[in-house]
Amino acid sequence: MKILIVEDDNDLREITTHSLEKERYVVSQAPDYRTALQKIEDYDYDCILLDIMLPDGNGLDLLAELHALGKHTNVIILSAKASLEDKVNGLDLGADDYLPKPFHLAELHARIKSLLRRKLREGERKLQVGNVELFPDDFRVMVQGKEIELNRKEYDILNYFMSRPGRLVNKNTLAESVWGDHIDQVDNFDFIYAQIKNLRKRLKDAGATPELKSVYGFGYKFVVE
Repeated sequence: MKILIVEDDNDLREITTHSLEKERYVVSQAPDYRTALQKIEDYDYDCILLDIMLPDGNGLDLLAELHALGKHTNVIILSAKASLEDKVNGLDLGADDYLPKPFHLAELHARIKSLLRRKLREGERKLQVGNVELFPDDFRVMVQGKEIELNRKEYDILNYFMSRPGRLVNKNTLAESVWGDHIDQVDNFDFIYAQIKNLRKRLKDAGATPELKSVYGFGYKFVVE
């Protein structure tokens, strides 16, 4: 699952990022309005942690931008501004939750998990495409009712595609979505090709009906033939 933290306080942003990464989330950061707007225009996120008071804009305006872009992303407002008006405005603009600062990281984790569960189809705590089942709560993958072993990035890639079955995804978007801001530190995408090759083999050997297909010149999509 991919999370964007929009927060101008460097210490809080880093502490929250470290805490979420320990829970196996992929985390990107935006210290200001301009950076956050660019990221939500270019990428999709499962959840956005949004501060209201940003040095170059109002976080509530980002909610309006999300709506204009047609993106249905879970948003939790994290703000020291605890007035009722701010809370009501945020919820009216499409935020899913409001957590005033200071907050406990354990409570933040619980609220994120609660929101992400709502997105799973029919309220079940799993994703399913064909005969492949993925359980986000405990990072398990089953094929034909039997559990298969995946490494961390193979699991993250499969999770990303199973959340978007049939959607064409280019390699740049996939890399940023699975590796987050760290993608800026690499020179090429050979690591993606290697992980996808391994994931394909594991799924095929297990008898999976969906296939991670290459679309030449564009990227990949996860489909059931």
